[in-house]
Amino acid sequence: MKKLVVLGAGESGLGAAMLARQKGYAVFVSDGGQISPARKAEMERLEIDFEEGNHSEDKILSAHLIIKSPGISPKIEMVTKAALTGIPIIDELEFAFGYSSGKVIAITGTNGKTTTTLLTYHLMKEAGLDVGLAGNVGQSWAGQLLDTDHAWWVIECSSFQIDGFVNFKPSVAILCNITPDHLDRYEYKIENYIDSKFGIFKNMTSEDQAILFAEDELTQKGLKTNEINASILWISALEVQNAGAWTNGEELVFAIAEKSVRVPVDTLSLKGKHNLLNSLCAGSAALIAGVSEVDLMLAFPTFKNAPHRMELIREVDGVKFINDSKGTNVEATAYALASYENPLIWIAGGVDKGNDYTVLSPLTEKVKSLICLGKDNEKLKKAFAAQIKDIRETQDIAEAVIWGQEIGESGDVVLLSPACASFDLFKNYEDRGRQFRTAVENLKPKAIA
Repeated sequence: MKKLVVLGAGESGLGAAMLARQKGYAVFVSDGGQISPARKAEMERLEIDFEEGNHSEDKILSAHLIIKSPGISPKIEMVTKAALTGIPIIDELEFAFGYSSGKVIAITGTNGKTTTTLLTYHLMKEAGLDVGLAGNVGQSWAGQLLDTDHAWWVIECSSFQIDGFVNFKPSVAILCNITPDHLDRYEYKIENYIDSKFGIFKNMTSEDQAILFAEDELTQKGLKTNEINASILWISALEVQNAGAWTNGEELVFAIAEKSVRVPVDTLSLKGKHNLLNSLCAGSAALIAGVSEVDLMLAFPTFKNAPHRMELIREVDGVKFINDSKGTNVEATAYALASYENPLIWIAGGVDKGNDYTVLSPLTEKVKSLICLGKDNEKLKKAFAAQIKDIRETQDIAEAVIWGQEIGESGDVVLLSPACASFDLFKNYEDRGRQFRTAVENLKPKAIA
């Protein structure tokens, strides 16, 4: 019996362990941290051997195959030792791919991939296609394959997950964009990060479809050193595409799969220029998968985005409170700031990842107040001191929300879009977003305060 080791007992790790056990492997799960009680109980029920708080070298290095959580750096000692011994180290998505007969739509990009993934799934599901959702959003793909497979799978892929691909082959792959992020994982070389993203295309053939953003500079740079064998479809915000999709600001226009489809922008539930590009990507993939023009038109207006991404929490006294906690880098926050013409009270800050805030400077004219939410706000304050008159700071998200209400006037927007990681004050961006939501929901209208 072949021995399979899973490093990391999160959502993907547990799913991989369960599928491996079902397929006849001897499974051992090793997590250097603490495993949740619910996951431990499930592994005990299935008689899956596991450990926490430690990595036992003898057990791990005797494996025939290792499935590594994407969050675990390939540079940690145990992973390095395993690689030197020649043990294959793959990602959960790579493992699951070998047990699915469905076609894959794989979606990556620094920004927009979650929205694009969820929208693609929504368009296909509403059209009645047999489709599943997995990857860097939702439930483990391997875990879902325990019970069912689908004709299509829409899968969000992070660069960390792509790094663990060997045979993973999408029928359709989307690269939304590339901007500098996670460079600490890639030796601080943008070229390495670009190559990682382009790894999503490496097994595709001319029968497959690759969808790329024509105006993205780093995507164009990546094409000079990475070969794509798939047929390329371009999306554009500037130019008409003979094969692909584009927008003139008033319509989304698709020339895809021998179809010509026009979707009025004012019918979309998503707002903002960046979401026009996300919609072009998702609509293109859906049309390739067989969604009809009518079904596409009907489904776009009914889409609801993921929590923590440009999410309207509530309107109080005419002031809208928007949760964009998932905006953890400068480019994501740039998209958010550009989405509103209204005066903004902007809540930002957290763990700075070497941010260059100059890209945000042209977007701050409408910001009437910057509320810095973090333990160290000096860089953020210095970056905008000459442009934003009212800058204040707090480490209490409830106080930030209350200030937003006090400063805000009818028609204003209070926007949480941090441009930073969350780990100084919160468990993760979801925790930050949930606490923001709670604080907003606790507000009372000024008239009856």
